[in-house]
Amino acid sequence: MAPTLFPMESKSSKTDSVRAAGAPQACKHLAEKKTMTNPTTVIEVYPDTTEVNDYYLWSIFNFVYLNFCCLGFIALAYSLKVRDKKLLNDLNGAVEDAKTARLFNITSSALAASCIILIFIFLRYPLSDY
Repeated sequence: MAPTLFPMESKSSKTDSVRAAGAPQACKHLAEKKTMTNPTTVIEVYPDTTEVNDYYLWSIFNFVYLNFCCLGFIALAYSLKVRDKKLLNDLNGAVEDAKTARLFNITSSALAASCIILIFIFLRYPLSDY
């Protein structure tokens, strides 16, 4: 008796041996396979978000050390908005918020630096000398 394809079934049945000894049947998934007549490749290209500066570290520095009239806090808020918009691939909004964050960072840094310079001038030359 020839070996059967289904070893769990009884080997005494002649129909199993006839089915096993017959011509090999094609696999089910090969018969269902469809051929593509016009294959295409889709490549999604996302814009490069690394070109947009978020000025995050500068904003943290201004917020912690040079928070003149809360301008450092406002710059930090806009820097976080830039990061969120970069994740959402909204580059136009990210660029606009980056410009605003940069403006607040420059203003905060300039005003705080001028106040520090004025403090050192008044410490070096007190008003009582005039």
